[in-house]
Amino acid sequence: MDERGIKKVKACNLAVCQMVVSDDKAANLKKAEKMIREAVREENADLVVLPEIFNGPYDVAVMQDSAEDEDGPTCRMLSTLAKELGIIIIGGSIAEKSGDNLYNTSFTFNEEGIRLGRHRKLHLYDVDIPGGISFQESAVVMPGNEITVFDTSVGRLGIAICYDIRFPELIRLMVLQGAEIIIIPAAFNTITGPDHWHETIKIRAVDNQVYMVAASPARNHASTYHAFGHSKIVDPWGTVMAEIDEKEGIISAKLDPERLKKVRMELPLLKHRREDLYNLG
Repeated sequence: MDERGIKKVKACNLAVCQMVVSDDKAANLKKAEKMIREAVREENADLVVLPEIFNGPYDVAVMQDSAEDEDGPTCRMLSTLAKELGIIIIGGSIAEKSGDNLYNTSFTFNEEGIRLGRHRKLHLYDVDIPGGISFQESAVVMPGNEITVFDTSVGRLGIAICYDIRFPELIRLMVLQGAEIIIIPAAFNTITGPDHWHETIKIRAVDNQVYMVAASPARNHASTYHAFGHSKIVDPWGTVMAEIDEKEGIISAKLDPERLKKVRMELPLLKHRREDLYNLG
């Protein structure tokens, strides 16, 4: 680890699969597998990210009916594929059943197919925007209670889910715990997305001097919930490295720890924090 707290890790090719999600779980899993394989074949990806609730519609009633535990078909597929392809897979998120509770959970598997991380969404999306959208995730989903940061072969990753990104204290705490790349599987909608999506992702990258990766489902007009799409990868300077519109597709970019070092050396925001006046850690 160097003087800026950055581990000596290799650059990696990261890909985001922005997929259309239907109400057919088996079809969604087949599509996810197909797009992951394509990302490895066409983009030489070392790390592949899927969207929030990628194996079924983002609908509280459907999530309750389609929930599965860590030993279910979705995690088995992700683990097997990660090992076969020798890559890291961040499995967007799924409705996870744990005992009597339901969580919106992201599972990460390493190159050996071993689970590295599990993030349960901390902040639940409960909103009522007149003339816009009414959604109450907490009607069926329980909030997680752990900040998720862990080591991988390509660096120290932080995982948060969708609404979590709106809480800057969380992202800063993840960085203080050493996160170099922060992954956000997120299904922003067409009401809030146009005004908040691009700006929020960029400012979190700039303020925290990390790579920010936001993975959305593609927009499905047949669904009751219309995802904004526009998955994107932003570097620690705020430069957009890759992005897509609302349609299905794959984006990729090379993430280099040397870029992190350069940005933090030239503009040492984290070093200049006034911990005598404010301190989150």
